Amino acid sequence: MRDTKESRLLLVLLIAVAFALITVDIRGGENSPVDGARQAAAAAFGPIENGVSGAVNPVGDAVSAVRDSGERHDRLAALEKENAALKAKLGSDDRNRSRLDQLDRMLKLAGQGQYGIKGAQVIAIGAAQGFSWTITIDAGANDGVKRDMTVLNADGLVGRVTTVGPDSATVLLANDPDFTVGTRMEGSDELGFASGQGDRPLRVQLLNGKAEVKKGDRLVTFGSEGDKPFVPGVPVGVVSRVDPSGGDLTRTIYVTPYVGFTKLDVVGVVVQAPKKDPRDEVLPPKPKPTPTPTVTVTVTPSADANATDGPGAQSTGDARPTDDQLP
Repeated sequence: MRDTKESRLLLVLLIAVAFALITVDIRGGENSPVDGARQAAAAAFGPIENGVSGAVNPVGDAVSAVRDSGERHDRLAALEKENAALKAKLGSDDRNRSRLDQLDRMLKLAGQGQYGIKGAQVIAIGAAQGFSWTITIDAGANDGVKRDMTVLNADGLVGRVTTVGPDSATVLLANDPDFTVGTRMEGSDELGFASGQGDRPLRVQLLNGKAEVKKGDRLVTFGSEGDKPFVPGVPVGVVSRVDPSGGDLTRTIYVTPYVGFTKLDVVGVVVQAPKKDPRDEVLPPKPKPTPTPTVTVTVTPSADANATDGPGAQSTGDARPTDDQLP
């Protein structure tokens, strides 16, 4: 429609009529004179409205469902992410608890031996093709670590420091074939030298070829001059086998080390030696022997052995025939 003077006048008249009809409808209430016209319009346009609504509503529902599906997917993804984070946190907590336990036991061992230690964590192992048993720790010269210092953990002797960097150091493990440490037997004080054999028990040569030693005896480090490379009293291991003495000047025994060299994590470098030899004080408590149950068997004579054919009869042990049995 062109914007003319007549069209504007017509628009004003239509608006005026619409307001008039609204006023009449409101004042009329249920008896409104335009109610009939409204019902007729509803009858005429109702089916069209329902049809349009029926066509539009599924589309709206589909759009809403897609939107809700996306929201559910986002919530599910967020929950899965949160769950993964919680699992990772729990795993980290487990590792931390394990390390704290190792550190606590190592500090207890250091306290018993009066060792001043610098705690460290194993960050690398030696190359497998190198035929050597070494580890790298995250403590070095900046932490007071020096070459030829004793390294231990919560179980006992780990090895000795061989090379030192500013923030790391290399440790030769006690089971390496090039490793040797002086040992002392618990109780008898028999001295010897333990050498590593890889994944086999340590080989110990006792200086006394006639030394009395048995399976289960325990050894500690004897210590070195100036406490380098070894401080005294660090637990080494338990005798697992004794070679029979053949009249040699020395005697060979085999010792299972306390330390598991394939599962090292938290270790301590002894940066300050004890003022006195702790001797056997750092060794763990001896395991209590398991009592062997004793079974006592009591043999009870059977009723048939004491009974005769007649009721109330007693056995006298006399095998002679009765009068009734005589010819």
